[in-house]
Amino acid sequence: MSDALSLDHTNEQVESKISTFHKDEPQDEIKFLQSEALTLGVEIELQLIDDQTLNLSPKAGSLLEKSLSNPKIKQEFYLSTIEVNTDICSTVHQAKGDLQQSFHYLSLLGTTLGLKFATTGCHPFARYADCIISPTERYHELIDRNQWLTRRMTVYGLHVHLGMKDGDDCIRFNNFFMHFLPHLLALSSSSPFWQGNDTGLASCRPTTYEALPTAGQPYCVKNWRDFENLYFTLKKCEAIKSLKDLWWDIRPSPGFGTLEIRVCDGLATLDETLAIVSFIHALAHWFRDNGDWIDQVQLPAPWISRENKWRVMRYGLDAEIITSGSGNLKPIKQDIEDWLQKISSYIKQLDYEKYIETLSNILQNGTSSQRQRNIYQLTQSLENVVRHNIIEFECRKPDWSFSIS
Repeated sequence: MSDALSLDHTNEQVESKISTFHKDEPQDEIKFLQSEALTLGVEIELQLIDDQTLNLSPKAGSLLEKSLSNPKIKQEFYLSTIEVNTDICSTVHQAKGDLQQSFHYLSLLGTTLGLKFATTGCHPFARYADCIISPTERYHELIDRNQWLTRRMTVYGLHVHLGMKDGDDCIRFNNFFMHFLPHLLALSSSSPFWQGNDTGLASCRPTTYEALPTAGQPYCVKNWRDFENLYFTLKKCEAIKSLKDLWWDIRPSPGFGTLEIRVCDGLATLDETLAIVSFIHALAHWFRDNGDWIDQVQLPAPWISRENKWRVMRYGLDAEIITSGSGNLKPIKQDIEDWLQKISSYIKQLDYEKYIETLSNILQNGTSSQRQRNIYQLTQSLENVVRHNIIEFECRKPDWSFSIS
């Protein structure tokens, strides 16, 4: 993210700059605001939960009013959701301190408003029909355009920004991380329940937006010029109004000078969030020094990308992914472990061993989806699942003590 659009500006300043950026861009070129390479920005969407009913609570307006001096807390589509952003960070260590401060601040505010928080991909029993849309022109335009499809998106994700030096570099990193979207979704899966039902999926969150043509799997391009041509064509035919309408699992964010990885469910705990961000950051550092890898390994065919995403949505870390056009299979856990070994020197160099230890524990003990299901099987209560999610958020670390033999 460029200093010109630093996340420590007020929300209004950032939105104003982005709006100006889109308005003034030439019709044959998108300006990519250069960032320091491989800086980090983290965005986390939070559920606002009534501390008595344990249902979602539409108190974002009150919370935002009390936090006007804190630009890291932002409005979201529903009044039962807020987003927390970090400043521009050089390392995951910096992001950790930043997020700890924000979560502590929110906990104090929440107490005054009767609110608790959770960061899993879905609230287990809230109904989207009961959720209230934030009163902004853009959000009501989205409802008008996409109707019921947009109404369903009461979901919560983790977005990770990586600073890029230019647009072409962004596309190269984009195409590298296309190989890891299933891995990141499997590791982060935390949305097994939807509107009071067990979906049978490890991650049901992606199903809420994949019906939209500009959401989910991204369109592949080879370089920045190809991306510009695609963008202006989509805009000309009124498929989108701006870059913000590309709700892909991964996308360039030229207004911030970043690549934005958006595929992850919201992680239940800060420790798990830091583990995922560390994995992403170490992979990025490896690719910076091994960029020829992308020239030797073809992008997954669209049918493979689609099938692999479905497999991890269904089975999470128990999925087998397709590794070749001839249909070869590999357990996704094994592929993650192989990559952790390949990037081990970068993990050590960045001093991320502690975070990656949490990642290894996820591989061994399971994701939030598995923990939530265990709680439900033991108690037959979705309210207890919500309580568990709240406690994990507050403790900042996963609790694997509830297991089903």
